[in-house]
Amino acid sequence: MEDYSAEDESTEIDEIETLKASLAEEKAKAEVCLENWKRAQADFINYKRRQEQDREEASKSANSILILGLLPVLDDLKRAMESIPPRLAKTPWVDGIRLIEHKFLASLEAEGLSQINAQGEPFDPNLHEATMHIEGEEGMVIKELLAGYRLHDRVLRPAMVAVGSGHNKTTDF
Repeated sequence: MEDYSAEDESTEIDEIETLKASLAEEKAKAEVCLENWKRAQADFINYKRRQEQDREEASKSANSILILGLLPVLDDLKRAMESIPPRLAKTPWVDGIRLIEHKFLASLEAEGLSQINAQGEPFDPNLHEATMHIEGEEGMVIKELLAGYRLHDRVLRPAMVAVGSGHNKTTDF
């Protein structure tokens, strides 16, 4: 049998202490790596979310440009339907044009378009563009001159309105 001397025991204790220190150092490195990995994973998730938001915004922007270009066509179609003489109002071709107008409007609404309520509402500069003051209750929209529209939650085109002046005088802006 071998005799262990105090020197061998001291060497063994030193090796154990060295191993413990080395283990603690490696554990610290592993913790740093784990924290970095968690941070990188969170950054990647945020990146994916931002990319999706950017993609949605680009799509909405493209739709808004297209729909903004179609609004004058919708306005003209509405004016044409409003100006049909009563004697022609019940003819089949007028009914066909009316159906086309409804389909066109339904297609735009399916993309998120909605008309801004104006007439009878308090004037709101975020939704309405005042083009004149006319006799009527002050600060209220008395007449809608051109329909305004929202696309989802954004105002695409404000409604052009005549606002009540509270007196008899009519004023153009």
